[in-house]
This record gives sequence, C-alpha cells and structure tokens, in this order.
Amino acid sequence: MRVLVDTNVILDVLCNRKDFVMNALRVFQCCEAQRMTGYISALSIPNIVYIMRKELDPERIKEILHTLTMVFSVVELREGDLLKAAELPFGDYEDAIQSVCAARVRADYIVTRNGKDFANSIVPAIAPIDLLERL
Repeated sequence: MRVLVDTNVILDVLCNRKDFVMNALRVFQCCEAQRMTGYISALSIPNIVYIMRKELDPERIKEILHTLTMVFSVVELREGDLLKAAELPFGDYEDAIQSVCAARVRADYIVTRNGKDFANSIVPAIAPIDLLERL
C-alpha cells in the first residue's frame, strides 16, 4: 500500500498532539517498518518548519528532516503539479497540491485528519485510525 501523509499527521507526531499522536505515530511506524510505503509532499517540509518555528533551532530542523526522509519518500514539486492543483476544485490550494502529488506517486490514500478537505481528490482521503484498521 502507498500513502501520502498530510502535514497535519506529521505535526501530530512532532508536536505531540495528545488526542492524535498515538495513531499518527503508528502510521509513522508502519511506514518505517515498510508495512506500507509512505510519502510526504515537499510542500510539507517548509510548512512544518514554519508552524514549529518558535520551537526549532537549526540543529532540530536537521534532526526532523533526517527523520522524515528516513521514514518517508519526499515527493518533489513540479511546475505541472502547481498548475494542475490550481485547476482543481479545492477550497485550499495546499490541499490541492497534496492531492496532485498523491496521484502522481499512485498513492492509495491520503492520510489526513481533514478528510472533508479532500472531497474532490482523485486519491481518497482516510483518517489515520481508519488506515490502521485496514492493515
């Protein structure tokens, strides 16, 4: 199984969000153990650093990047992705980019807590708990 993990699930782990961290961490562990192939969009990296900027120094940013690139393959952004995302009927351009990247790597699911934001996605969205139940 191939999954693109949305930024909010990554942040659940990195920020230790108490209501969500356990399922998000289990998704990380499944990707790390290669029970599924995990991807993250290159867009997620600067978004993560921006959101966590008050808590990060350059060394911690390196640690996070090292961990993320060991667990997930990073899907680069292409000009065509940006243009295609702009054409999609999404309310949020970032979500459209995630959808385009998921489709390009032929992901089975986008793992997110915001499934409704991906209602128009070619690749279906699934919550971490629902994904784990399917494994």
